[in-house]
Amino acid sequence: MTFILIACNHTNEQNVTADVTNNFSIEGKKVIIYTTADSTNYRLTATDTLSFTDFDSALETQPIVYIDPFHTFQTFVGIGGALTDAAAEDFAKLSPAKQAELLEAYYDTSKGIGYTIARTNMNSCDFSSDMYTYVNDGDKELRSFNISHDEKFKIPLIEKAMQASAGKLNLFISPWSPPAWMKDNNDRLHGGKLKPEFYEPWANYFIKYIQALQKNNISVWGLTVQNEPMAKQRWESCIYTADDEKKFIKDHLGPALQKNGLPNVKIIAWDHNRDWLFQRASTLLNDTAAAKYIWGIGFHWYSESQFDNVKYVAETFPGKQLMLTEGANGDFSPQHLNDWSLGETYGLNMIHDFNNGAVAWTDWNILLDDKGGPNHVSNFSFAPVHSTKSGNLLFLNSYYYIGHFSKFIRPGAKRVISSSNKSQLLTTAFMNNDGRLAIIVMNPGNEKSVYKLCIGNKGVEVTSLPHSIATLVI
Repeated sequence: MTFILIACNHTNEQNVTADVTNNFSIEGKKVIIYTTADSTNYRLTATDTLSFTDFDSALETQPIVYIDPFHTFQTFVGIGGALTDAAAEDFAKLSPAKQAELLEAYYDTSKGIGYTIARTNMNSCDFSSDMYTYVNDGDKELRSFNISHDEKFKIPLIEKAMQASAGKLNLFISPWSPPAWMKDNNDRLHGGKLKPEFYEPWANYFIKYIQALQKNNISVWGLTVQNEPMAKQRWESCIYTADDEKKFIKDHLGPALQKNGLPNVKIIAWDHNRDWLFQRASTLLNDTAAAKYIWGIGFHWYSESQFDNVKYVAETFPGKQLMLTEGANGDFSPQHLNDWSLGETYGLNMIHDFNNGAVAWTDWNILLDDKGGPNHVSNFSFAPVHSTKSGNLLFLNSYYYIGHFSKFIRPGAKRVISSSNKSQLLTTAFMNNDGRLAIIVMNPGNEKSVYKLCIGNKGVEVTSLPHSIATLVI
């Protein structure tokens, strides 16, 4: 892999006081284009450098991507992927050289794609090779709590990822299920609900896990209340109605974080698909007692697109953040590892989510093996990178598609308008704190498209290859 260094401000601050768009000018500036395209060797490759010339839209007949850098929207928080048991176990099997290659590819800002967010599972999930919790059965006082299970694979990977990101990795934790004895079905699998008498012990369980990670010098930036709380799965799962989740947050989880000196740990509610996103957000955020604890609403992509629901939450509750907390291509099969649609699914979702108000985006497993696992219920899926039987790393095109966003849009950036007059060209754009404008243009079609990138009365002619994604940096 070959990358070109782009100097960026790497601040993790969400609120930027100095709006660089006020002084933005394209005078004397070049447009550097980085491309990933099907049927080529382009993979985040610098393919062109262009100069602006005068432009008159009244005389223009070709497609246009028009940028308005002077009106800004949400502040970008970051992009990342999940450090699951599966990823950690696969990582441990790699040689030291391949481990270093993977860490550099994901977390280095010049040689890699600069991830700044990570997610990990609290207790086991489907992408664990075994089922486990951190306490003995029936221990509601949590006296037996310990995370020795995580110390073998998961914690070493988290530590190395944080080191590789120079300490700029925001980690959030997610449970798939409480221990079986806390649930009304006495089973970690197949849904079931948390018994009301265990709301407080379960809230304290979060505290114990955060504190245990802190003892390993791992800071927790945030948490989700429950992974997919409306899904009864054959793997670890737990059902929360909107009222259940609201009560748990306002009466137990939020107060527990406050009481234990963890008020800055961000609570991310919902953590399920876009289809019910607005309904769940409305129930939670219209309750002021619950809303005061909630940083934002997380969502997944495993339903129909429904991007408008992201917009509705952003418009209705502008003080809260929106974050895709999980997305992955499922139904793993080795013959489809080179399918170009894998990356295009990421590009389409990321562009629409950001344009509708998302501030952050988290992929699922950063690494899986050549079978799409390990996974203790055979729920195998694709990842951007797979390890091979020979101990090598296979980078799928989805890795590069994600990189077109994460490498060039840095925390603290502000979204600006990037408008296309042709449906074949999907686009979004962000202004970084250092004044660099990053514009994403994706062409999922079978035909090449020649378009004008325009800012004010200046433009450059750009060629978008079939089934390609490009980042244009000004």
